[in-house]
Amino acid sequence: MVLIITATLLGMLFLIPPLRRNNFYMLHLLLVTAAAWYIENTYFPKVGIAEFIIKWRSVVLIFLVLHLISINFVTFVAYGVDKRAARSGLWRIPENQLHSLEFMGGWCGAIIGQKFFRHKNKKRSYQSFFWALLALEIFIIYAILKYMHFI
Repeated sequence: MVLIITATLLGMLFLIPPLRRNNFYMLHLLLVTAAAWYIENTYFPKVGIAEFIIKWRSVVLIFLVLHLISINFVTFVAYGVDKRAARSGLWRIPENQLHSLEFMGGWCGAIIGQKFFRHKNKKRSYQSFFWALLALEIFIIYAILKYMHFI
C-alpha cells in the first residue's frame, strides 16, 4: 500500500507542473507516506495481494482520508507562510502553487487559511479562479465516486 500511495503521489509531480517546485507538496508527500506506512504496518500486517485486492475499497478510502487531512494541513500552512512573507517583503509562494495545493484537495485548508490569516480574500482574480477550481473539483469528485459505485 505504501508503494502504491507513494507512486501515485510522485506521479502527480509529472502530471501537474507547479507541483515540481512546490515544497509544500513534498511535505504532503512525506506526511501521507509516513501515515500510510503506519497504517499498513498496524492494520494490514502480512496481508497477501489477494486479500489486499479484496479490500481495495477500504484501502482507497484510507488513502483518501490520509491525503485530505495532510493536504489541507499543508495548504493552511502554505497560506500562513505566504502571508508572513507578504508582510516581511520576502519571497512569496506563486499563486499557481497555492492553486495546485487547493486542486489536490486542500480547498478546505485554503478557505480556513484565507479567513484565519486574512490572506488572498480581497484579490478578485484569485478568488474567482479559486471558486471555479473548487466547482471543478466537486464535479470531478462526484464523477469518481459515481464511477467507483460509492454513491
